[in-house]
Amino acid sequence: MECDYDIFVIGGGINGCGIARDAVGRGYSVCLVEMNDLASGTSSWSSKLIHGGLRYLEHYEFRLVREALGEREVLLKSAPHIIWPLRFVLPHHSGLRPAWFLRLGLFLYDNIGKRVLLPGTSTVNLQTDKSGEPLKPMFKKGFEYSDCWVNDARLVVLNAADAAERGAVIETRTQCVSARRKDDHWTFVTKDLNTGATKTRTAKLIVNAAGPWVDKVLGEAFGSNNAKNVRLVQGSHIVVPKLHDHDRAYIFQNADNRIIFALPYEQDYTLIGTTDRDYEGDPKDVKISEEEISYLCNAASEYFKKPILPEHIVWTYSGVRPLFDDGATAAQEATRDYVLREDGNGDEPRVINIFGGKITTYRRLAESMLEKIEHVLGKRKPSWTAQSTLTGGDFAVYGFDELVAQVRSKYPFVEQSLAWRLVRSYGTKVWQLLGDAKNEVDLGPQFGGSLTGREVEYLIDNEWAQTAQDVVWRRSKLGIRLSDDQIENLDKWMQNRSVEPIRAAK
Repeated sequence: MECDYDIFVIGGGINGCGIARDAVGRGYSVCLVEMNDLASGTSSWSSKLIHGGLRYLEHYEFRLVREALGEREVLLKSAPHIIWPLRFVLPHHSGLRPAWFLRLGLFLYDNIGKRVLLPGTSTVNLQTDKSGEPLKPMFKKGFEYSDCWVNDARLVVLNAADAAERGAVIETRTQCVSARRKDDHWTFVTKDLNTGATKTRTAKLIVNAAGPWVDKVLGEAFGSNNAKNVRLVQGSHIVVPKLHDHDRAYIFQNADNRIIFALPYEQDYTLIGTTDRDYEGDPKDVKISEEEISYLCNAASEYFKKPILPEHIVWTYSGVRPLFDDGATAAQEATRDYVLREDGNGDEPRVINIFGGKITTYRRLAESMLEKIEHVLGKRKPSWTAQSTLTGGDFAVYGFDELVAQVRSKYPFVEQSLAWRLVRSYGTKVWQLLGDAKNEVDLGPQFGGSLTGREVEYLIDNEWAQTAQDVVWRRSKLGIRLSDDQIENLDKWMQNRSVEPIRAAK
């Protein structure tokens, strides 16, 4: 039988969108559905890092660390607008891991993965180096090493956009309500959650990339009522006003053997996280607890001269990681590696489920998934994503400032800070976004936080944005700068395109 699609993907997080992009680029026909917005789950609530996972070395996750370290520069070259190098300062705490142990771990970190663009580890005198100024005077020595920052939600959206440009069907606010085997194919039913309309279609193979909802999908859509494959682990972050002037990040050891990061965030803030605690309940209801707030404030205050207090917090976010349930006794010890499990015997159509994974290794996970898909459906085209660029990323890694200067030259009415933000978000797609604009008026309504009507229109037309929440918390993080009234007014404008927005205060 001729099916509507070769592959049906459930889940619009980083794994689902990465697989859809890889598969359609190899010549398979692909349909992906996401019951909410793209990156509305785990993929937008990460620590925003492309990293090997230094602490995973202590848990002997050498394969995972090696794979993740190898991916840093691959991803950096593929999306230099939303991924950029970041240096991390690790202060030596005399009461915790000895300095020789830290140096050994960093030696392994420098050498077990491929590294060309990123500089290696160096020793830092915290008494003389600028990175030591915000820290308590007891911290005299530290180490500095490289990883990368990523705009996580935009990484998801750009994978989806690239997949769509190559022919994949991407449907948001669409739920898979049932999937049943029929002879050699799947018949699946989807429901548009905006209109209630349903569609029945067919596919040769299904990928279940529903993240924290992977077991729920198996139970409700596939009828596997006893599915229990993932361990839900909550991770929470706090955001406070910027704690230092330099552009480096910190990684701090804690007495409980965990670590936290203190990261430069959105130019004016510092992001502190994360926690690790088991989670029970619906992942959509996750929120930070008072205990987690106290933990993060206390852990950061152990290092910074200025205490971090709950009243300093300007924003918090929490997410649920769907870790493969390997029986680890503590949440922080559960593996961050991924497991791909194929279900189906003989000539039955297959469903391949994804358990676990991390944002850094999403592309390699997709390649592993395509190996399984090729085994079932036959090989079409060779792997290709390692040498590709994502939408808007077709410029040199260190050509970012040059691109910003070109935008300022062509559009002199666009202020430096806005040009910087637009290039950081859209890369070379900034030319399409700004288009024929001749002056500030041509950018349309001003919603606050430098957000304009022209940018919102671009997001609606090209990036599946439907609500203000999509725009200010996933396509951007401008929500941290906007008032509730401004966000509400943006939402109204997006629904009817006629409401005059609340102007940003001068």
